Amino acid sequence: MKYLCLLLLLLAGPSWSQTEDKAQLKAIYDTSLSQGEAYSWLNYLSNQIGGRLSGSVQAEQAVEYTKKKLDSLGLDRVWLQPVMVPKWVRGAPAFAYIESKPGITSNVPICALGGSVATPLGGLKANIVEVRSFEELDRLGRSEIEGKIVFYNRPMEPANIRTFESYSGAVDQRSSGAAQAAKYGAVGVIVRSMNLRLDDFPHTGAMNYGETPLDKRIPAAAISTNGAELLSTTLKLDREIKFYFKQNCRQLQDVQSYNVIGEIKGSLYPDEIILVGGHLDSWDLGDGSHDDGAGCVQSMEVLRLLKKIGYKPKRTLRVVLFMNEENGLRGGKTYAEIAENKKENHVFALESDSGGFTPRGFSFDCSQADFNKVATWKPLFEPYLVHSFVKGSSGADIGPLKNDRIVLAGLRPDSQRYFEHHHSENDVFEHVNKRELELGAATMASLVYLFDKYGTSAGSAQEEN
Repeated sequence: MKYLCLLLLLLAGPSWSQTEDKAQLKAIYDTSLSQGEAYSWLNYLSNQIGGRLSGSVQAEQAVEYTKKKLDSLGLDRVWLQPVMVPKWVRGAPAFAYIESKPGITSNVPICALGGSVATPLGGLKANIVEVRSFEELDRLGRSEIEGKIVFYNRPMEPANIRTFESYSGAVDQRSSGAAQAAKYGAVGVIVRSMNLRLDDFPHTGAMNYGETPLDKRIPAAAISTNGAELLSTTLKLDREIKFYFKQNCRQLQDVQSYNVIGEIKGSLYPDEIILVGGHLDSWDLGDGSHDDGAGCVQSMEVLRLLKKIGYKPKRTLRVVLFMNEENGLRGGKTYAEIAENKKENHVFALESDSGGFTPRGFSFDCSQADFNKVATWKPLFEPYLVHSFVKGSSGADIGPLKNDRIVLAGLRPDSQRYFEHHHSENDVFEHVNKRELELGAATMASLVYLFDKYGTSAGSAQEEN
Protein backbone atom coordinates (compact mmCIF):
# COMPACT_ATOMS: atom_id res chain seq x y z
CA MET A 1 0.00 0.00 0.00
CA LYS A 2 2.86 2.36 0.89
CA TYR A 3 4.45 1.87 -2.54
CA LEU A 4 1.13 2.40 -4.30
CA CYS A 5 0.68 5.76 -2.53
CA LEU A 6 4.21 6.76 -3.47
CA LEU A 7 3.55 5.85 -7.10
CA LEU A 8 0.34 7.88 -7.11
CA LEU A 9 2.17 10.89 -5.64
CA LEU A 10 4.88 10.65 -8.28
CA LEU A 11 2.30 10.42 -11.03
CA ALA A 12 0.35 13.34 -9.60
CA GLY A 13 3.47 15.49 -9.15
CA PRO A 14 3.68 17.26 -12.50
CA SER A 15 -0.05 17.98 -12.58
CA TRP A 16 0.07 19.40 -9.04
CA SER A 17 3.11 21.48 -9.95
CA GLN A 18 1.40 22.88 -13.04
CA THR A 19 -1.62 23.77 -10.95
CA GLU A 20 0.62 25.50 -8.42
CA ASP A 21 2.41 27.44 -11.17
CA LYS A 22 -0.89 28.56 -12.68
CA ALA A 23 -2.00 29.80 -9.27
CA GLN A 24 1.27 31.65 -8.70
CA LEU A 25 1.09 33.39 -12.06
CA LYS A 26 -2.52 34.35 -11.44
CA ALA A 27 -1.54 35.83 -8.07
CA ILE A 28 1.26 37.80 -9.73
CA TYR A 29 -0.95 39.20 -12.50
CA ASP A 30 -3.85 39.93 -10.13
CA THR A 31 -1.58 41.79 -7.73
CA SER A 32 0.13 43.80 -10.48
CA LEU A 33 -3.16 44.87 -12.07
CA SER A 34 -4.98 45.69 -8.84
CA GLN A 35 -2.18 46.79 -6.49
CA GLY A 36 0.62 47.86 -8.84
CA GLU A 37 3.17 50.54 -7.98
CA ALA A 38 5.11 50.76 -11.25
CA TYR A 39 2.90 53.43 -12.84
CA SER A 40 3.14 55.81 -9.88
CA TRP A 41 6.92 55.32 -9.73
CA LEU A 42 7.16 56.12 -13.44
CA ASN A 43 4.96 59.18 -12.98
CA TYR A 44 7.45 60.62 -10.50
CA LEU A 45 10.51 59.59 -12.51
CA SER A 46 9.11 61.17 -15.68
CA ASN A 47 7.20 64.22 -14.47
CA GLN A 48 9.16 65.25 -11.40
CA ILE A 49 12.66 64.38 -12.64
CA GLY A 50 12.37 64.19 -16.43
CA GLY A 51 14.97 63.21 -19.05
CA ARG A 52 18.01 61.59 -17.44
CA LEU A 53 21.00 62.03 -19.71
CA SER A 54 24.14 60.40 -18.27
CA GLY A 55 26.10 62.82 -16.11
CA SER A 56 23.17 65.21 -15.69
CA VAL A 57 21.57 66.47 -12.49
CA GLN A 58 18.39 64.62 -13.46
CA ALA A 59 20.29 61.33 -13.74
CA GLU A 60 21.61 61.78 -10.20
CA GLN A 61 18.13 62.65 -8.93
CA ALA A 62 16.89 59.42 -10.51
CA VAL A 63 19.59 57.47 -8.69
CA GLU A 64 18.52 58.98 -5.37
CA TYR A 65 14.81 58.42 -6.03
CA THR A 66 15.03 54.80 -7.14
CA LYS A 67 17.40 53.88 -4.29
CA LYS A 68 14.92 55.40 -1.83
CA LYS A 69 12.09 53.38 -3.35
CA LEU A 70 14.09 50.15 -3.25
CA ASP A 71 14.99 50.88 0.39
CA SER A 72 11.27 51.13 1.16
CA LEU A 73 10.54 47.63 -0.23
CA GLY A 74 12.24 45.80 2.63
CA LEU A 75 14.81 44.04 0.46
CA ASP A 76 17.76 42.28 2.06
CA ARG A 77 20.25 44.71 0.56
CA VAL A 78 20.23 47.92 -1.50
CA TRP A 79 23.37 49.68 -2.71
CA LEU A 80 24.92 52.01 -5.27
CA GLN A 81 27.65 50.77 -7.61
CA PRO A 82 29.94 53.60 -8.81
CA VAL A 83 30.27 54.04 -12.59
CA MET A 84 32.25 56.68 -14.48
CA VAL A 85 30.04 57.99 -17.29
CA PRO A 86 30.45 60.42 -20.21
CA LYS A 87 28.95 63.88 -19.87
CA TRP A 88 27.72 65.24 -23.21
CA VAL A 89 25.52 68.35 -23.10
CA ARG A 90 23.14 69.49 -25.83
CA GLY A 91 23.16 73.21 -25.09
CA ALA A 92 20.60 75.50 -26.73
CA PRO A 93 18.12 73.80 -29.09
CA ALA A 94 19.40 73.17 -32.60
CA PHE A 95 18.02 75.17 -35.54
CA ALA A 96 17.93 74.44 -39.27
CA TYR A 97 16.47 75.59 -42.56
CA ILE A 98 16.49 74.75 -46.25
CA GLU A 99 17.51 77.69 -48.43
CA SER A 100 15.95 77.49 -51.90
CA LYS A 101 17.18 80.91 -52.98
CA PRO A 102 18.93 83.66 -51.01
CA GLY A 103 16.40 84.88 -48.45
CA ILE A 104 13.89 82.10 -49.25
CA THR A 105 14.02 79.50 -46.48
CA SER A 106 11.93 76.74 -44.91
CA ASN A 107 12.61 75.78 -41.31
CA VAL A 108 12.90 72.04 -40.54
CA PRO A 109 13.03 70.26 -37.15
CA ILE A 110 16.44 68.85 -36.21
CA CYS A 111 18.34 67.84 -33.08
CA ALA A 112 21.99 67.11 -32.42
CA LEU A 113 22.96 63.46 -32.31
CA GLY A 114 24.40 62.31 -29.02
CA GLY A 115 28.17 62.70 -28.96
CA SER A 116 28.30 65.13 -31.87
CA VAL A 117 30.50 68.18 -31.95
CA ALA A 118 28.96 71.64 -32.35
CA THR A 119 28.72 73.59 -35.58
CA PRO A 120 30.81 76.75 -35.91
CA LEU A 121 29.50 79.54 -33.69
CA GLY A 122 27.50 81.14 -36.49
CA GLY A 123 26.19 77.82 -37.77
CA LEU A 124 27.01 75.90 -40.92
CA LYS A 125 25.60 76.43 -44.41
CA ALA A 126 26.52 74.38 -47.47
CA ASN A 127 25.22 72.51 -50.48
CA ILE A 128 23.81 69.11 -49.67
CA VAL A 129 24.16 65.65 -51.20
CA GLU A 130 21.64 62.88 -50.50
CA VAL A 131 22.68 59.24 -50.08
CA ARG A 132 20.97 56.08 -48.88
CA SER A 133 23.97 53.91 -48.09
CA PHE A 134 27.66 53.96 -47.36
CA GLU A 135 28.19 52.19 -50.69
CA GLU A 136 26.57 55.14 -52.46
CA LEU A 137 28.76 57.48 -50.44
CA ASP A 138 31.84 55.56 -51.58
CA ARG A 139 30.75 55.69 -55.23
CA LEU A 140 30.33 59.47 -55.11
CA GLY A 141 33.75 59.94 -53.54
CA ARG A 142 35.57 63.10 -52.53
CA SER A 143 34.86 64.97 -55.75
CA GLU A 144 31.10 64.97 -55.07
CA ILE A 145 31.18 65.24 -51.28
CA GLU A 146 33.99 67.56 -50.21
CA GLY A 147 32.72 70.82 -48.72
CA LYS A 148 29.10 69.61 -48.63
CA ILE A 149 26.66 68.35 -46.02
CA VAL A 150 25.80 64.67 -46.46
CA PHE A 151 22.11 63.85 -46.03
CA TYR A 152 21.51 60.19 -45.09
CA ASN A 153 17.97 59.34 -46.11
CA ARG A 154 17.48 55.59 -45.84
CA PRO A 155 14.07 55.02 -44.20
CA MET A 156 13.35 52.24 -41.73
CA GLU A 157 11.84 49.32 -43.67
CA PRO A 158 8.04 49.52 -43.20
CA ALA A 159 7.33 45.94 -44.29
CA ASN A 160 8.97 44.31 -41.26
CA ILE A 161 6.53 43.18 -38.58
CA ARG A 162 9.35 43.11 -36.06
CA THR A 163 10.17 46.82 -36.03
CA PHE A 164 13.53 46.35 -34.30
CA GLU A 165 14.70 44.64 -37.49
CA SER A 166 13.83 47.85 -39.34
CA TYR A 167 15.77 49.85 -36.78
CA SER A 168 18.82 47.60 -37.13
CA GLY A 169 18.66 48.00 -40.89
CA ALA A 170 18.85 51.80 -40.76
CA VAL A 171 20.70 52.83 -37.60
CA ASP A 172 24.24 52.56 -39.01
CA GLN A 173 23.59 55.92 -40.76
CA ARG A 174 23.19 57.52 -37.35
CA SER A 175 25.93 55.68 -35.50
CA SER A 176 28.79 56.00 -37.98
CA GLY A 177 27.52 58.27 -40.75
CA ALA A 178 29.62 61.25 -39.66
CA ALA A 179 32.83 59.20 -39.54
CA GLN A 180 32.18 57.83 -43.02
CA ALA A 181 31.32 61.22 -44.53
CA ALA A 182 34.30 62.96 -42.93
CA LYS A 183 36.66 60.66 -44.88
CA TYR A 184 35.49 62.36 -48.07
CA GLY A 185 35.71 65.93 -46.81
CA ALA A 186 32.07 66.48 -45.83
CA VAL A 187 31.50 69.42 -43.48
CA GLY A 188 28.47 67.98 -41.69
CA VAL A 189 25.83 65.25 -41.79
CA ILE A 190 22.04 65.22 -41.48
CA VAL A 191 20.42 61.86 -40.75
CA ARG A 192 16.80 60.85 -41.27
CA SER A 193 15.27 60.07 -37.86
CA MET A 194 14.83 56.44 -36.87
CA ASN A 195 11.04 56.53 -37.03
CA LEU A 196 8.51 54.51 -39.02
CA ARG A 197 5.87 57.22 -39.24
CA LEU A 198 5.94 60.70 -40.77
CA ASP A 199 5.95 63.43 -38.13
CA ASP A 200 7.83 66.50 -36.99
CA PHE A 201 9.82 64.94 -34.11
CA PRO A 202 13.57 64.61 -34.69
CA HIS A 203 15.00 61.55 -32.92
CA THR A 204 18.40 61.72 -31.29
CA GLY A 205 20.64 58.77 -30.43
CA ALA A 206 24.29 57.88 -30.02
CA MET A 207 26.83 58.39 -32.78
CA ASN A 208 30.59 57.93 -32.77
CA TYR A 209 33.53 59.19 -34.74
CA GLY A 210 35.60 56.01 -34.67
CA GLU A 211 39.23 56.85 -35.38
CA THR A 212 38.46 60.30 -36.81
CA PRO A 213 40.94 62.86 -35.36
CA LEU A 214 39.45 65.59 -33.17
CA ASP A 215 40.13 68.33 -35.70
CA LYS A 216 38.42 66.33 -38.49
CA ARG A 217 35.16 65.62 -36.65
CA ILE A 218 32.06 67.11 -38.23
CA PRO A 219 28.69 68.00 -36.67
CA ALA A 220 25.86 65.47 -36.97
CA ALA A 221 22.14 66.06 -36.53
CA ALA A 222 18.90 64.12 -36.99
CA ILE A 223 16.09 65.58 -39.05
CA SER A 224 12.43 64.64 -38.54
CA THR A 225 10.88 62.27 -41.08
CA ASN A 226 8.65 65.05 -42.43
CA GLY A 227 11.70 67.26 -42.68
CA ALA A 228 13.60 64.52 -44.49
CA GLU A 229 10.79 64.11 -47.02
CA LEU A 230 10.72 67.87 -47.64
CA LEU A 231 14.48 68.06 -48.00
CA SER A 232 14.60 65.10 -50.41
CA THR A 233 11.79 66.50 -52.56
CA THR A 234 13.38 69.94 -52.65
CA LEU A 235 16.71 68.43 -53.70
CA LYS A 236 15.04 66.64 -56.60
CA LEU A 237 13.73 69.98 -57.81
CA ASP A 238 17.01 71.82 -57.34
CA ARG A 239 20.34 70.19 -56.51
CA GLU A 240 21.90 73.59 -55.77
CA ILE A 241 19.86 74.33 -52.64
CA LYS A 242 21.74 74.96 -49.41
CA PHE A 243 21.13 73.65 -45.93
CA TYR A 244 21.86 75.59 -42.74
CA PHE A 245 22.05 74.23 -39.22
CA LYS A 246 23.36 75.36 -35.88
CA GLN A 247 23.89 73.26 -32.76
CA ASN A 248 25.69 74.01 -29.52
CA CYS A 249 26.56 70.61 -28.00
CA ARG A 250 29.85 69.68 -26.39
CA GLN A 251 31.61 66.83 -24.64
CA LEU A 252 32.82 67.42 -21.06
CA GLN A 253 34.96 65.32 -18.73
CA ASP A 254 33.59 62.02 -17.45
CA VAL A 255 31.74 62.18 -14.13
CA GLN A 256 30.84 59.61 -11.49
CA SER A 257 27.38 58.12 -11.43
CA TYR A 258 25.91 54.83 -10.18
CA ASN A 259 24.08 51.64 -10.97
CA VAL A 260 21.26 51.20 -8.44
CA ILE A 261 21.01 47.64 -7.09
CA GLY A 262 18.73 45.80 -4.70
CA GLU A 263 18.35 42.11 -3.88
CA ILE A 264 16.46 39.44 -2.00
CA LYS A 265 18.78 36.69 -0.77
CA GLY A 266 17.94 33.18 -1.92
CA SER A 267 16.89 30.66 0.71
CA LEU A 268 18.37 27.51 -0.88
CA TYR A 269 20.85 28.64 -3.52
CA PRO A 270 21.95 32.16 -2.52
CA ASP A 271 25.03 31.99 -4.76
CA GLU A 272 22.88 31.59 -7.89
CA ILE A 273 21.82 35.08 -9.00
CA ILE A 274 18.77 35.94 -11.06
CA LEU A 275 18.96 39.50 -12.40
CA VAL A 276 16.18 41.70 -13.71
CA GLY A 277 16.82 45.24 -14.92
CA GLY A 278 16.54 48.22 -17.23
CA HIS A 279 18.58 51.38 -17.80
CA LEU A 280 18.00 54.44 -15.65
CA ASP A 281 19.53 56.97 -18.03
CA SER A 282 17.62 58.34 -21.01
CA TRP A 283 17.96 60.94 -23.70
CA ASP A 284 17.01 64.49 -22.82
CA LEU A 285 14.44 65.51 -25.44
CA GLY A 286 11.46 63.82 -23.74
CA ASP A 287 11.23 62.38 -20.25
CA GLY A 288 12.37 58.85 -21.13
CA SER A 289 9.15 57.12 -20.05
CA HIS A 290 9.27 54.29 -22.59
CA ASP A 291 13.07 54.29 -23.00
CA ASP A 292 13.70 53.16 -20.38
CA GLY A 293 11.80 54.44 -17.38
CA ALA A 294 9.24 51.72 -18.02
CA GLY A 295 11.85 48.96 -17.86
CA CYS A 296 13.27 50.32 -14.61
CA VAL A 297 9.98 50.51 -12.74
CA GLN A 298 8.89 47.12 -14.11
CA SER A 299 12.12 45.58 -12.83
CA MET A 300 11.66 47.14 -9.39
CA GLU A 301 8.07 45.91 -9.41
CA VAL A 302 9.19 42.32 -10.03
CA LEU A 303 10.76 42.10 -6.58
CA ARG A 304 7.88 43.95 -4.94
CA LEU A 305 5.28 41.66 -6.51
CA LEU A 306 7.04 38.49 -5.43
CA LYS A 307 7.34 39.81 -1.89
CA LYS A 308 3.71 40.95 -1.93
CA ILE A 309 2.37 37.48 -2.79
CA GLY A 310 4.56 35.92 -0.10
CA TYR A 311 6.91 34.06 -2.43
CA LYS A 312 10.24 33.03 -0.86
CA PRO A 313 12.87 32.78 -3.60
CA LYS A 314 15.32 29.88 -3.66
CA ARG A 315 17.91 31.88 -5.56
CA THR A 316 19.07 35.45 -5.03
CA LEU A 317 16.85 37.88 -6.93
CA ARG A 318 18.62 41.08 -7.92
CA VAL A 319 17.27 44.21 -9.59
CA VAL A 320 19.82 46.41 -11.37
CA LEU A 321 19.04 49.85 -12.76
CA PHE A 322 21.94 50.43 -15.13
CA MET A 323 23.41 53.84 -15.85
CA ASN A 324 24.63 54.97 -19.28
CA GLU A 325 23.12 52.48 -21.70
CA GLU A 326 22.30 55.21 -24.21
CA ASN A 327 25.74 56.65 -24.87
CA GLY A 328 28.37 54.27 -23.59
CA LEU A 329 27.01 51.15 -21.87
CA ARG A 330 29.31 51.92 -18.96
CA GLY A 331 26.84 50.64 -16.37
CA GLY A 332 26.40 47.22 -17.97
CA LYS A 333 30.12 46.79 -18.60
CA THR A 334 31.09 47.88 -15.07
CA TYR A 335 28.51 45.58 -13.50
CA ALA A 336 29.72 42.57 -15.51
CA GLU A 337 33.36 43.32 -14.74
CA ILE A 338 32.72 43.52 -11.00
CA ALA A 339 30.60 40.36 -11.12
CA GLU A 340 33.42 38.51 -12.86
CA ASN A 341 36.01 39.75 -10.37
CA LYS A 342 33.79 38.58 -7.50
CA LYS A 343 33.17 35.27 -9.30
CA GLU A 344 29.43 35.78 -8.97
CA ASN A 345 27.27 33.10 -10.55
CA HIS A 346 24.52 34.69 -12.61
CA VAL A 347 22.22 31.97 -13.91
CA PHE A 348 19.49 34.09 -15.51
CA ALA A 349 19.18 37.76 -16.51
CA LEU A 350 16.10 39.50 -17.90
CA GLU A 351 16.04 43.02 -19.34
CA SER A 352 13.14 45.30 -20.23
CA ASP A 353 14.22 47.94 -22.75
CA SER A 354 11.60 47.92 -25.49
CA GLY A 355 8.98 50.23 -24.05
CA GLY A 356 6.04 49.87 -21.69
CA PHE A 357 3.63 48.47 -24.27
CA THR A 358 1.54 45.28 -24.10
CA PRO A 359 3.84 42.29 -23.49
CA ARG A 360 3.87 39.73 -26.29
CA GLY A 361 6.60 37.37 -25.12
CA PHE A 362 10.35 37.00 -24.65
CA SER A 363 13.49 36.65 -26.71
CA PHE A 364 16.05 34.20 -25.28
CA ASP A 365 19.79 34.04 -25.79
CA CYS A 366 20.56 30.59 -24.39
CA SER A 367 21.37 26.98 -25.13
CA GLN A 368 18.88 24.82 -26.98
CA ALA A 369 18.39 22.76 -23.81
CA ASP A 370 17.35 25.84 -21.86
CA PHE A 371 15.10 27.06 -24.67
CA ASN A 372 13.39 23.66 -24.79
CA LYS A 373 12.81 23.95 -21.05
CA VAL A 374 11.40 27.45 -21.40
CA ALA A 375 9.08 26.26 -24.16
CA THR A 376 7.32 23.96 -21.69
CA TRP A 377 6.28 27.07 -19.71
CA LYS A 378 4.63 28.73 -22.69
CA PRO A 379 1.13 27.36 -21.90
CA LEU A 380 1.30 29.12 -18.52
CA PHE A 381 1.59 32.49 -20.32
CA GLU A 382 -0.95 31.89 -23.07
CA PRO A 383 -3.97 32.92 -20.91
CA TYR A 384 -2.30 36.34 -20.67
CA LEU A 385 -1.71 36.48 -24.45
CA VAL A 386 2.04 36.34 -23.93
CA HIS A 387 2.72 33.66 -26.51
CA SER A 388 5.83 34.63 -28.50
CA PHE A 389 8.91 32.77 -27.23
CA VAL A 390 11.82 33.04 -29.66
CA LYS A 391 15.58 32.63 -29.67
CA GLY A 392 17.40 35.90 -30.30
CA SER A 393 18.97 38.90 -28.62
CA SER A 394 18.25 39.88 -25.01
CA GLY A 395 19.34 43.36 -23.93
CA ALA A 396 22.33 45.66 -24.20
CA ASP A 397 23.01 46.03 -20.46
CA ILE A 398 22.92 42.32 -19.65
CA GLY A 399 24.87 41.41 -22.78
CA PRO A 400 28.28 41.74 -21.06
CA LEU A 401 27.25 38.93 -18.68
CA LYS A 402 27.02 36.42 -21.54
CA ASN A 403 28.85 33.12 -21.13
CA ASP A 404 28.12 29.50 -22.05
CA ARG A 405 25.98 28.88 -18.96
CA ILE A 406 23.75 31.89 -18.33
CA VAL A 407 20.30 32.34 -19.84
CA LEU A 408 19.72 35.89 -21.09
CA ALA A 409 16.24 37.15 -21.98
CA GLY A 410 14.54 40.32 -23.14
CA LEU A 411 10.90 41.25 -22.57
CA ARG A 412 9.26 41.74 -25.97
CA PRO A 413 6.27 44.08 -25.91
CA ASP A 414 4.24 45.01 -28.97
CA SER A 415 6.70 47.17 -30.90
CA GLN A 416 4.48 48.81 -33.52
CA ARG A 417 4.35 52.21 -31.77
CA TYR A 418 7.75 52.14 -30.09
CA PHE A 419 9.72 54.06 -32.70
CA GLU A 420 7.18 56.89 -32.72
CA HIS A 421 8.59 57.73 -29.27
CA HIS A 422 12.14 56.35 -29.17
CA HIS A 423 14.81 59.01 -28.47
CA SER A 424 12.45 61.90 -29.17
CA GLU A 425 10.45 64.67 -27.54
CA ASN A 426 7.47 62.34 -28.01
CA ASP A 427 8.73 59.88 -25.35
CA VAL A 428 6.63 61.17 -22.46
CA PHE A 429 4.59 59.75 -19.59
CA GLU A 430 1.20 60.48 -21.17
CA HIS A 431 2.00 57.90 -23.86
CA VAL A 432 2.40 55.06 -21.35
CA ASN A 433 -0.72 53.00 -20.69
CA LYS A 434 -1.01 52.00 -17.03
CA ARG A 435 -2.49 48.57 -17.69
CA GLU A 436 0.03 47.69 -20.38
CA LEU A 437 2.89 48.69 -18.07
CA GLU A 438 1.47 46.54 -15.26
CA LEU A 439 0.98 43.55 -17.56
CA GLY A 440 4.65 43.81 -18.53
CA ALA A 441 5.77 43.86 -14.89
CA ALA A 442 3.63 40.81 -14.10
CA THR A 443 4.97 38.97 -17.16
CA MET A 444 8.55 39.60 -16.05
CA ALA A 445 7.82 38.55 -12.47
CA SER A 446 6.22 35.34 -13.73
CA LEU A 447 9.29 34.36 -15.76
CA VAL A 448 11.58 35.18 -12.83
CA TYR A 449 9.42 32.99 -10.59
CA LEU A 450 9.69 30.03 -12.99
CA PHE A 451 13.46 30.34 -13.40
CA ASP A 452 13.85 30.63 -9.65
CA LYS A 453 11.73 27.54 -9.05
CA TYR A 454 13.18 25.30 -11.76
CA GLY A 455 16.65 26.70 -12.42
CA THR A 456 18.54 26.34 -15.70
CA SER A 457 20.11 23.36 -17.43
CA ALA A 458 23.52 24.46 -16.12
CA GLY A 459 22.31 25.29 -12.60
CA SER A 460 23.03 23.34 -9.46
CA ALA A 461 19.41 22.65 -8.64
CA GLN A 462 17.10 20.12 -10.20
CA GLU A 463 13.49 20.81 -11.06
CA GLU A 464 11.34 20.61 -7.95
CA ASN A 465 7.68 19.70 -7.97
